[in-house]
Amino acid sequence: MADVPSMEAVVVLLRRLPGIGPRSAQRIAYDLLVRKRDLMPQLAAALQRADAAVRFCTRCNNLSEAPLCNVCLGEKRDRSLLCIVESPADLRAIDDTGVFTGEFFVLMGHLSPLDGIGPEALHLDRLSKRLAEAGLREVIFATNPTLEGEATAQFLAELVPNGITMSRIARGVPVGGELVYVDRGTLGRAIHGRRLLDE
Repeated sequence: MADVPSMEAVVVLLRRLPGIGPRSAQRIAYDLLVRKRDLMPQLAAALQRADAAVRFCTRCNNLSEAPLCNVCLGEKRDRSLLCIVESPADLRAIDDTGVFTGEFFVLMGHLSPLDGIGPEALHLDRLSKRLAEAGLREVIFATNPTLEGEATAQFLAELVPNGITMSRIARGVPVGGELVYVDRGTLGRAIHGRRLLDE
């Protein structure tokens, strides 16, 4: 592709996106230029509109086109419960269950010293304001069950004022999973985090 520099530039940019390796980037670029050329101006326009319009919600740090996102505008939200997640996708996944009716705070990442991501990248100024609000009863840490997610939850727990309950989302065997196929770490956490049948 060295003879088509503009296409190579597209491939290089696509590779910077998560989950897109060299072959996927090349395949997407070819598809756009050969089969879906009419999509390119629409895609470029949509990206420009999003770049101009999308910002962070001033309350929960979610992506929004207004000062407050639709989740924060929900009148039926339990303001005494705060669920801390790593990304807007995590917020949506939890909210889509319909089980959690509290509020959220989106960190936009996790601590990862090896990648140069420290506390300053997690919007702690906004989180601290939310944690200081009257009426907050429980903070739920819903960071990913990775080393970075666990370290982030432990770090953030130090910021929670005394008197507020702290909890961590449960981990274990997925619904529909068979024990023989579950890794030892997950199975061990499921046994450790077991609950009574009448709960």
